[in-house]
Amino acid sequence: LTDKDTIAVETASGIIYPSLLDSGDVKVDMGLPIFEPSAIPFKSDVQADTYKLALANDLDVTISAVSMGNPHAVIVVDDISQADVAEVGPQVESHAQFPERVNVGFMEIISPIHIKLRVYERGAGETEACGTGACAAVVSGIQRGLLERDVKVDLPGGRLLISWADEAASVWMTGSATQVFDGEIAWATIRKQ
Repeated sequence: LTDKDTIAVETASGIIYPSLLDSGDVKVDMGLPIFEPSAIPFKSDVQADTYKLALANDLDVTISAVSMGNPHAVIVVDDISQADVAEVGPQVESHAQFPERVNVGFMEIISPIHIKLRVYERGAGETEACGTGACAAVVSGIQRGLLERDVKVDLPGGRLLISWADEAASVWMTGSATQVFDGEIAWATIRKQ
């Protein structure tokens, strides 16, 4: 993808600097997680490790709420293959307690160092992978005492390693990067905003 060891990538949450490792994987400082409800943003009078949300059809779900530069709700499930992502995902995504909507992660804990994850991204639906979603799932699991500080995350699109040394440290994400698209843009046809 590039001949450089480190590149700058501008995201909606700021600039990140992915680094190419000798193994061929890419390691990225994903920043500090945010648990303060008003900063996520999530409507709650108190900060807690978990919150209950009432959904349609008398369904309640327990979530963790965290921002990794974008808002995430994480739901622990027994079996990721049986998670009702298509039904629960949109309801949580547009829940009134998330004024800017939210990405919804469904996390199955295989062991304290290994999880499986499916993500329903706000405005996109279920996706193959979500780096901030993997980070959010791991840090919420650590906060709840369910996970250790270095965790393998299996998503439909591949595996990531998420590391969070302590509450004052950035979350680090390591995984493969592959080219998924080639294209050309005719700059003259793009309307200036």
